[in-house]
Amino acid sequence: MPDAFEIFDPARQPALPAPALDAMAAGTRAFEAAQHEMTATGATARILMQAAARHGERIARTHSARTQAGLGAARDLGTAMGAALSAGQLGLFWADYLRDAAERAVLTADVLRQRGDVFLEHEAAGCPPVLVYDTEVVMDGADLPHPANYVLLRILPPEGVVVNPCRRPYVVIDPRAGHGPGIGGFKTDSQVGVALRAGHPVYFVAFRREPEPGQYLSYVTRAEAAFVREVMRRHPEASKPVVIGNCQGGWAALLLAATNPDLTGPVVVNGAPVAPWAGIVGENPMRYNAGVLGGTWIPMFLSDLGGGLFDGAHLVQNFEMMNPARTLYRKYTDLFRDIDTAGPGFLEFERWWGGYFLLAEPEIRWIVEQLFVGNRLVKNEARIEPGRPVDLKAIRAPIIVFASHGDNITPPQQALNWIVETYADVSEIRIRGQRILYMVHDRVGHLGIFVSSRIARKEHTEMASTLKTIEALAPGLYEMRIEDVEERDGHTHFTVGFAERSFDDIRALDDGHDDERPFAAVARASEVQAQVYDAMVRPVLRSLVTDSVAEMGRALHPQRLSRALMSSRNPATGPLASAAEKLRETRRPAAPDNPFLAAEALWVETTEQAIDLWRDLRDMSFEIGFHMMWGNPWARAFGRSHEARRTLKDGAELRALPEVTAALFNIDRGGFAEAVIRMLILLADSRGTVRRDRLERSSRVLTRDDPFRSLGAAHRAMVINEQTLIASYEPERAIETLPLLLNTPEERRLAAAVVQFIPGAIEEMSPRTLELLQRFRAVLDLGPITEDVTEDPLVGGFEAALAAWADPAPEMEAETAPETGPETGPHTAETAASNGAAPTTPAPAAPEPATPIPPAPIPPVSRSPRRPAARKPRPSSEDS
Repeated sequence: MPDAFEIFDPARQPALPAPALDAMAAGTRAFEAAQHEMTATGATARILMQAAARHGERIARTHSARTQAGLGAARDLGTAMGAALSAGQLGLFWADYLRDAAERAVLTADVLRQRGDVFLEHEAAGCPPVLVYDTEVVMDGADLPHPANYVLLRILPPEGVVVNPCRRPYVVIDPRAGHGPGIGGFKTDSQVGVALRAGHPVYFVAFRREPEPGQYLSYVTRAEAAFVREVMRRHPEASKPVVIGNCQGGWAALLLAATNPDLTGPVVVNGAPVAPWAGIVGENPMRYNAGVLGGTWIPMFLSDLGGGLFDGAHLVQNFEMMNPARTLYRKYTDLFRDIDTAGPGFLEFERWWGGYFLLAEPEIRWIVEQLFVGNRLVKNEARIEPGRPVDLKAIRAPIIVFASHGDNITPPQQALNWIVETYADVSEIRIRGQRILYMVHDRVGHLGIFVSSRIARKEHTEMASTLKTIEALAPGLYEMRIEDVEERDGHTHFTVGFAERSFDDIRALDDGHDDERPFAAVARASEVQAQVYDAMVRPVLRSLVTDSVAEMGRALHPQRLSRALMSSRNPATGPLASAAEKLRETRRPAAPDNPFLAAEALWVETTEQAIDLWRDLRDMSFEIGFHMMWGNPWARAFGRSHEARRTLKDGAELRALPEVTAALFNIDRGGFAEAVIRMLILLADSRGTVRRDRLERSSRVLTRDDPFRSLGAAHRAMVINEQTLIASYEPERAIETLPLLLNTPEERRLAAAVVQFIPGAIEEMSPRTLELLQRFRAVLDLGPITEDVTEDPLVGGFEAALAAWADPAPEMEAETAPETGPETGPHTAETAASNGAAPTTPAPAAPEPATPIPPAPIPPVSRSPRRPAARKPRPSSEDS
């Protein structure tokens, strides 16, 4: 930098910036900025064209098909009408239809009256959970130091169901998104029912209608943590509880696990919007609502109108407007059409759907500001309370994510993209000892994830069964796949496989991040709007809204008013009950071949299509308007400060982490347990799958057989994590140092037998699996494999097994190691799904050396195996 004298020294002027050079520099900067804006504008233009094309194509395709179907139905109807007219029966059909329609109208109105009565009774009772099971209160969050309106319930097993208190307990967290709790267990075929039938204790996290005074979302998280501690205290011999979070309860479960990593067992997240900016252009329009309709200030405004409480009825109304043809029209026409049988199911669901719950203003503001608009949980900027950040990397328990392509509220991108935004790559997941599994359904809708009996009988049943063995998986990212295999005893039996996945597999579900950039401008605009509202509007509004005005506003909300007006408390509905009772005694439905029933169905379909067409056009206009509003150059510049994503480590930085350094330092230390676990991990194939039957064998060995059982769950998980790092970063040395972990011949024979037992029969092994097993034996100075190991070698105890394998005769020892072909580690092995152990991919930061690296010389003292001291086996549950 020149000083003041040099600036005015004529001899140095040519070397100093001149006005001409300044102009050239300004021009260069302007050109670069223009080029950048042209690129960004081009991206926005492509998004707009994609949105218009995809919406237009879908509208044309679906509505043309529906129109064709409607025209065909109209032709059939005309033919039927003509035939009835020719036969002289048209008048009879008409009279019969009028009678039938009048009867159905009265019966439908009576069901709506019953719904109104159920609504008022439910409200008067405080909107209790709609669980189909009996419960008892275990713990009340209102009694905690940070009071919350949450309650821990124990599900009482129904008659004929036996619960084993030593089995891993389940804790279900239902969504608090306008409705009340209970949707996760309001049928016997449900998440709760699946766990109960498997003999697990089940607890349910419910909540009251109104929050405690001064309640914050952090109080809810503290209450949930206290509940899990109480469950652990009640089941000291069981493994840590499974925590299941549905929808909004899903990210709540992640908050709980991230802020209390020592508490939970596996965390199951069903349809939870953790990355709410994500989605596919032209397919997920709900994410644009905040940008088009307004940001955080709207729930703040509605909370102030409610006297500091946000009414969940607003959220329910928003859900109904997503698919108005279904929720505002077809639901009632279906009831009218099938009134003779549909009443009980309609009332059962409406009891939950019509129960509206309240949130404190700080709670709804945190949810909107930190999660849906700000996307701060994914960016690692969320704070559950001042000075307490939330980092999803802190979660140590396995995470299972369930998503569906048919979910229009939480598409798979919103349920899964947080994984690629939180971790650098799969190798970081391994380094941190994490196991993340995901499953994507083809077509089930959002509520179907929680309430569908078919999903409960298949996906949730298999997921619950898989939780017994999931902790035997090596750390990594997996996709859980369910396949139908056979019908047996009147039931469909499934097999489960775990395919190892990379981040590219998750990214392939999305269409890139360009469509997410405008949300940054929305987030910043929302912050500005909230500050202006808080400073200028809120003081005036709060001074005008009294408690009685707030209660009146809630009572007159359309969702409540429409139900209350149809109840028996309205004198106009008084005659409905008696009239419907008489009609049910003499009810005679119209003949199924009545052409006027077909005309009614055609009218219903046509009207529904018209409403759907309006919805589709609205969604298209929302998406196009959003990108035009927030994708222009000014909005991009305005939101640039909020675009920053989480800084992620690269491969070299990951290898330098203390966890990796410590693991590699122990590559030649350990004993029987470390050697067996290392070989199981090395057997895995980066592109293979792990069938559940082989995973179950691995889990049985690692959790029920000594010396693994005596390690305890925490120590065993630490060993699996350490050996995964060794196998990932130094696969060659991991194999070559196996003899240092297994000193005696009997230990080597027993270890080789245990490792061979996991994959199963030789004929079921892939060539690469068999080749790697042969290599293990060669390194351990054992002969080649000659026969299957069909029984668990450790089933009679570790010492007895050592004695049984002390005789070299069963092994048919060879004088020299056999030829096993070219050396292959897991980084080159094409081992298939049948490896029987968790698949592992070596980190890219650790390329295979050109020649094997010999182990460093080790003093004789370090060659002795590091075995756990003899101890009394601790009590164990049936599953780990």
